[in-house]
Amino acid sequence: MHRTRRLGLGGAAALLACQVLLAPAAEAFSQVNGSGSTYVGLAMSDWQNGANSRGIPVNYSALGSPAGVNQYGDHTVDFAGTEAEVSSLEAAGGGGATAKQRGYQYVPDVAGAVAVMYNVTDAGGRRVDTLHLTRDVVARIFARQITRWSDPAISATNGGFALPDQPITLVGRSGQSGTTALFYDFVAHVAPGPYGAFIARNVDKGIGPLPSGVRPIQLPTRGPDADFYRLFADSDQIAQTLANGSVPFSIGYDEFGYAKKYNAPTAWVENQAGKYTLPYAANIAAALTKANLRPDLSQELSGVYANPDPSAYPISAYSYLMTPCGAGRDTCKGGYPDGAKADTMTAFIEHVACDGQINMARIGYSPLPPNLSQEMMNANARLTGRPAKQLNAGNCANPTFRGSLGAGATAPQDPFAAMGGVDALTHPGNGGGPKAGAKEGPKSSAGAQASNGPGASSSNGPDASEANGGSRDWRNAEPAAYQGSGLGGFGAWAALVLFAAICVPLVVRGIVRRFRRTE
Repeated sequence: MHRTRRLGLGGAAALLACQVLLAPAAEAFSQVNGSGSTYVGLAMSDWQNGANSRGIPVNYSALGSPAGVNQYGDHTVDFAGTEAEVSSLEAAGGGGATAKQRGYQYVPDVAGAVAVMYNVTDAGGRRVDTLHLTRDVVARIFARQITRWSDPAISATNGGFALPDQPITLVGRSGQSGTTALFYDFVAHVAPGPYGAFIARNVDKGIGPLPSGVRPIQLPTRGPDADFYRLFADSDQIAQTLANGSVPFSIGYDEFGYAKKYNAPTAWVENQAGKYTLPYAANIAAALTKANLRPDLSQELSGVYANPDPSAYPISAYSYLMTPCGAGRDTCKGGYPDGAKADTMTAFIEHVACDGQINMARIGYSPLPPNLSQEMMNANARLTGRPAKQLNAGNCANPTFRGSLGAGATAPQDPFAAMGGVDALTHPGNGGGPKAGAKEGPKSSAGAQASNGPGASSSNGPDASEANGGSRDWRNAEPAAYQGSGLGGFGAWAALVLFAAICVPLVVRGIVRRFRRTE
C-alpha cells in the first residue's frame, strides 16, 4: 500500500512538473521613463494609465520631440516620443547627436493629424464654427502671405462673404517642437513659394539657418512676423487659448486630440479630391494609405498631402517611439543593460500595439493598421534578440485586426455639403446649390451645428500599395512576418512532441496506478 501511495504521489509530482514547464516565466519589471512628443501626448497618457493598471510601470513627460530625443541620448530617459527624425532635428539645430551615439530605432505607435484650430467672429460678433479652408490657404496663412481675415481667398470657400477686416494672429509653440516641423513640411509641399519667402525672412529671427529640405522646429521670436504670433509652452495651452477665445481673430495648429479635449473650433480642410474633411480616425486612416515609410520606418508624407481619396485629411502623420535596439537597424547600438527594464519596455510596446489602440479614435487619433502593430512586435525582437510575437485578431485587441477603427472614428457631416457644397454656396449659379444657403456664409455658434452623420468621413478609398514595408490600407493589411529564428514552424512542433513524449506517459501512469489502488 505504501508503495502504491508513493507511486501515486510520483504521478502527481510528474503532473506538477509538467505544469511548471508549461507555465510562463514570471516577468520582473523595472520602472521605465520616457519623454518627448506632445503630438502623441494624449495617446501616451491613455497607454501609460493602461500599462500601470496592468503592473507595467511606465512614466512619460510630454516636453516636445527635440527635448525627448536629447534626453534619450543623454540617458536621462529610457525611451522618447517623436514625430521628427533625428537627422532632421540635428540639421535644424535641435540636437540629436547623443541619440545617434546611444543608438535607436523608430517604432510607429499611432496615427494622428494636425488640426487647424481657430477663434474668429463674424461681422455680428458671433463666433464662427464652420470655417472651410483650402490646403493652399492654410499654407499661405502660416507662411504669412495671407494676413487678414477679410482676404478673398478665405471668403471664397465660406459662402463668398468676407469675415471682418482684422489681422490674423498665429498661435503656436514657444520652443522647439516636432509638431512645428511636421506642420511646416505640409506648408512647404503645398505652397513652396510662400514657404520659401517665410523662411528667408526669418532665417536670422529665431528659426536659424536650415539646410535644403529641413523644416523649422521653432517659430520666429523676433522681427516683423513675430509680432503676429502668440506663442505658448505646450499643446494644452494652445488648444485652450483657441477654445476660450482669449486671443481674438487667431488661428493655430496642433494634434487633433487637443482640439477634441478642449472643444476648440477646427477648420474643414480641402483635400486633393476637392472635398473638405476634419481629422477624424477614418479620414486619417484614408490619408495615410499614401504615406511612404522608409526601410527604417521613418515617414515621407508628400503622398499624404496630395492623397486623391475624397475622405482623406491631408495633414496626417504617424508618431513614433524611439528605443534602443541590439540589431536589425544601422542605428542600433545595443539594448538595455537592465534585463528587467527590457522586459518592461517590451510589455509596454505590446500593450500599445494591441489594447492601447482601442481608444485612439475616441480621443483624436487613428489606430495603427495591422502591419504596423506587427512592426511594434518586430521592434521588440530587435530590442531583445528574442523572436517576434506574431499578432492576429485572436491575440491582439487593436480594432483594425477586425476591420474597424473603433468608436468615434466617423466625422460629423460637412454642414456645407447639405447646402450643395462650398462651390455651390460661393457660386450658386454654377454648382446648382440653393441660393438661399449662400446668404448664411460660415456658421456662427448662434446657428445650428450639423449633427453626426455619414458625411465625408467614409474610409473607403482606392487601394494603396505597401511602400518599404510601411503604411498600407488597413482593410487589406497583413502583418509582416519577423524573419528570425525561434519556435515557429518546425521548432514549435518539436517542442510539442517533446512535451508529449515526456509528460503524457507520466500522467497516464499516475492515473492507472491510482485506479489500481482503488480496486
